Amino acid sequence: MDDRTAVLENGDSRHNDSHVLDIYPLGCYYFGSTDAAALKNETLADRALRMKANYDAYGMRNCVAGVIVVELFKHPHLLLLQVQNTIFKLPGGRLRPGESDVDCLKRKLSSRLSSGEDGRGPEWEIGECLGIWWKPNFESVSYPYLPPNIQRPKECTKLFLVKLPASRRFIVPRNFKILAVPLCQVHDNDKTYGCIISGVPQLLSKFSFNIVES
Repeated sequence: MDDRTAVLENGDSRHNDSHVLDIYPLGCYYFGSTDAAALKNETLADRALRMKANYDAYGMRNCVAGVIVVELFKHPHLLLLQVQNTIFKLPGGRLRPGESDVDCLKRKLSSRLSSGEDGRGPEWEIGECLGIWWKPNFESVSYPYLPPNIQRPKECTKLFLVKLPASRRFIVPRNFKILAVPLCQVHDNDKTYGCIISGVPQLLSKFSFNIVES
């Protein structure tokens, strides 16, 4: 084995070590509910008009979303929020003016997953950015790349890995559900979960999951 081979093998080892993700059993976490959150009651046409008005006022809409993985039945499960029994979402939302991606995601995780905790839970640990999705127009279609003919995209959503501690309380508004969905069910299932969520298992494929027994 020559020196070049040794360097490549050592580099591969370091790379693999940095892409081991510790996940904990679902039973390590407490799930409860609090007061219902206010939801916008609008048609798709109304939403498009609202987004256009916001774009004219503030420019491109910047959003973040958290990818949170737990273990159940020896298989990685993705934590999702379900709204009105039909819409599945990753926890996250829109940045405020001047707010960083990480600060926004921490704020949104606290407001949606730790409602009423008043910061008493552990600090959210935000990991690497896993992917970026773009909306060229105001319709609901997103792409994992910016089309070359689009000069003024309307929305950018960044997905970040969120690393959970060994225990945590999840307190969500009672008109939301928090679900643990197996990656094998989410993968390539855009009809149910949409293109962004259904693409998460592929983004996570570079990780080796280390199940930490409780």
